[in-house]
Amino acid sequence: MINESTNVVDNVCVWDGDTNTWTPPADTLMLVQADTQALVWQLNADKTDYVLVEELGQGQIGFTWNTTTQVLTTNQPKPTV
Repeated sequence: MINESTNVVDNVCVWDGDTNTWTPPADTLMLVQADTQALVWQLNADKTDYVLVEELGQGQIGFTWNTTTQVLTTNQPKPTV
């Protein structure tokens, strides 16, 4: 559940997409978590630094949605080795 005015993931929910049983809040972009790419921190191959890596289905509350690339980006700070 992405707030379209802030482009931030406000919530993650289980929903079958049936608007007869529940309607998402106005100004909310609903994406399937399992089908959405997200940039998350991973240790590089040399194990010397953390880099942002695109992974499917890793989006979480607080991540930022890029409307141009259609990818979420973690809100977590870069870890230190």
